[in-house]
Amino acid sequence: MARIDGKSDGDAGLLTRAVFRGAKARAAGRVPEPLRIMAHSPAVMWSAGLFELGIARAKSVPPALKGLAQIKVASLVGCHF
Repeated sequence: MARIDGKSDGDAGLLTRAVFRGAKARAAGRVPEPLRIMAHSPAVMWSAGLFELGIARAKSVPPALKGLAQIKVASLVGCHF
């Protein structure tokens, strides 16, 4: 549970709602809470999105190994996503 509430769809601007729709399509039909919290600061939300896009486009490591690394890091830091 986060200490602050994330942006709701009604409070979000046009571009933020578009980002929410894209995230909803990728994340099993719901917007992840960290994205809603990052939406309070558009600069943080966009920079995190660009970082994830860069990671997804990296070709030096096979996708299967990237997935295993993400799962391992999530388990080490206690992330429930």
